[in-house]
Amino acid sequence: MCMAFEFTKKDIISFNQEFEDGALHNEASLDFAISYAKRSENWTKSLAFLTRAILLDHVFQEGNKRTAALLIKAYAEFRGFKTHDDKLLNAIKLIIAKKITDVIRIEEMVKDVINN
Repeated sequence: MCMAFEFTKKDIISFNQEFEDGALHNEASLDFAISYAKRSENWTKSLAFLTRAILLDHVFQEGNKRTAALLIKAYAEFRGFKTHDDKLLNAIKLIIAKKITDVIRIEEMVKDVINN
């Protein structure tokens, strides 16, 4: 059974529009991350790749941290899980502060914020 990423570019932009105007700053990075996410059968790795792109490549002009948090939360719920919101916020801050680019490390952090 394929567990590929289901959200679209339009969905991710709409997440940003919850807080900002959805204006893209690095559209190529978002397109690449979505392309990777759709090919992967590992949904947490797909989510980590998108989180990395949003937070470190500054996909949107504004609201990247909030967009990443909403994406993780929404996708976890889509998969039937909940998130630890305090851990989620701390993970996002840590990824940015330490400029964590390793997708495997980000995936571990994403898994840590999800209630299993």
